[in-house]
Amino acid sequence: MTLLPEMLAEGRRILLFSQFTSMLTLIEAELKKRKLPWVKLTGQSQRRDAIIEQFTSGQVPLFLISLKAGGVGLNLPQADTVIHYDPWWNPAVEAQATDRAHRIGQTQSVWVIKLVAQGTIEERILVLQERKAQLASSLYDTSAGRKEPLFTESDLAELLKPLSLS
Repeated sequence: MTLLPEMLAEGRRILLFSQFTSMLTLIEAELKKRKLPWVKLTGQSQRRDAIIEQFTSGQVPLFLISLKAGGVGLNLPQADTVIHYDPWWNPAVEAQATDRAHRIGQTQSVWVIKLVAQGTIEERILVLQERKAQLASSLYDTSAGRKEPLFTESDLAELLKPLSLS
């Protein structure tokens, strides 16, 4: 809520992705309080085409989308901002979501913002994403001659260890 009112006042067209539909519901409650316009697309949404049309036609500047419902099959070049509210362990899923705005017909730069809470598993997920991306790129890099794996059991243990409350 720190970012959205100012961005909307600037005339930005925003796609806000979350992997949790319950988080989108919480965001909706705040948007209602602030009287900010939005539409939402989840796997439970009825009249998907009508919801999409409200955003693409410019009637509504903010589109809340669950990662699963909006990850593929949407073309939203009207958007100039993509916000990932929470990280997903698989960077390819986030990239697919971001690509909803990076489509044929896009005429402007697109801002991509990833929100991450400090001291949470989200930070660990970002590290895991980076390692996963390195692993994927190393599959095609024959010059590396790597002998150690990029992801080990200790990495999994680090990801799942208890969070500190400090």
